[in-house]
Amino acid sequence: MTKTLTPDICVIGAGSGGLSVAAAAAAFGVHVVLIEKGKMGGDCLNYGCVPSKALIAAAKQAHAMRGGAKFGIAPTEPEIDFEAVHRHIQEVIASIAPNDSVGRFAALGVHVIEAEARFRDARTVIAGDVEIRARRFVVATGSSPLIPQIPGLDSIGYLTNETVFDLTQRPAHLVILGGGPIGMELAQAYRRLGSDVTVIEAERALGKEDPEISAIALAQIRAEGVDIREGAKLARVESLGEDGVRLFLETAAGAKKIDGSHLLLAAGRLANVAGLDLDKAGILFDQKGIKVDDTLRSSNRRVYAVGDVAGSLQFTHVANYHAGLVIRAMLFRLSARENLDIIPRVTFTDPEIAHVGLSEAEAAKKQKTIRVLRWPYAENDRAQAERKTHGHIKLVTDARGKILGVSIVGSGAGEMINFWALALSKKLDVRDIARFVAPYPTMGEIGKRAAITYFTPTTRKKLVRRLVAFLRHFG
Repeated sequence: MTKTLTPDICVIGAGSGGLSVAAAAAAFGVHVVLIEKGKMGGDCLNYGCVPSKALIAAAKQAHAMRGGAKFGIAPTEPEIDFEAVHRHIQEVIASIAPNDSVGRFAALGVHVIEAEARFRDARTVIAGDVEIRARRFVVATGSSPLIPQIPGLDSIGYLTNETVFDLTQRPAHLVILGGGPIGMELAQAYRRLGSDVTVIEAERALGKEDPEISAIALAQIRAEGVDIREGAKLARVESLGEDGVRLFLETAAGAKKIDGSHLLLAAGRLANVAGLDLDKAGILFDQKGIKVDDTLRSSNRRVYAVGDVAGSLQFTHVANYHAGLVIRAMLFRLSARENLDIIPRVTFTDPEIAHVGLSEAEAAKKQKTIRVLRWPYAENDRAQAERKTHGHIKLVTDARGKILGVSIVGSGAGEMINFWALALSKKLDVRDIARFVAPYPTMGEIGKRAAITYFTPTTRKKLVRRLVAFLRHFG
């Protein structure tokens, strides 16, 4: 017999965005139903951010052991127990999982249904033997790895982010299709853990980043032994049985082939819309996701979409940001509109790449005059002490000094970008940053030093110098 529920809010998907909506609404005493067909915590906890950063941390430890000579410490080649690395990853996931568990959310007052959800009509969702007729729905089903149409791919055993962290033996030669953030992070990590690694990228590796910035990270990754093939198209693949896989490439230099033990697909992601029967609810969508306006509302006014399925930037923190917007709209009827200009992003290579706002190229298209301000890590005392001098910060401002965008490549860039995300959200300018007092010695000082260079031309102006000289006569 079908059971009918009539909550205020029904959330479909228990990833970062869905959990945030459910927890926030429940905290205000709102009746919430949360539906999840897979693992609580979604992609980020189980297959994405958490396991990848755990793997990167293990790889960084191995790399540090090899690099002790510059500190007067004898370097050593680490003995890597890949099964133990796998246990480390799973232990990290397990330590975080209780925060996202059914039990925790039930304790918060959320009615959790573990089943597949589908719309029956514009205001009804079916999940198992339960019918949910809610005032508002939030679709937060996330995204899945894109499986490209490549001849021979369906005949081999390939990896995606959903399976690569299940490996308990180190790949002898990992070939990665896709040179974006996921591909490059895992390429460097597996190389540091002892695998041979080749990355195949059809265009430019880390192509969404400022070339000036990405070049520094890519140079380091190549120096560590990762073979990055840019401008290479994967034409077909074939199985080599127990020996792995053979890949046939098309490049500007002609046809090439690569043999690898494992193939990892990291060539993009698709929104999870299949099986939701969105058309029955009058919800417009395509392969990029549900079509929403800047309030994240779909063509069905009862339905919002957050996170990857909303076709926006595919980051966990964006899903959380979306959750806050729809909570303000649904609970308090406040106007809350998406502003992607204040969203930071980080690529967790070593050195890290972090960015918020407009790039130099984007700013040049929108502004008549821009200023580009830089400061290198090599001119920072803390960076020198820690021998982490590769990289720099790059500030893009308008003619009046308003900050339009910030890019950082170097140690700790992901932590530093927090400050700059706040600066952009508060519309600060270089004068505000110049007045800020940074503790010494910290790497974050590079931001203030870059901001101060905005005023360097003023020190050379004859009129200013004459004024200073005149004022000297008064004591």
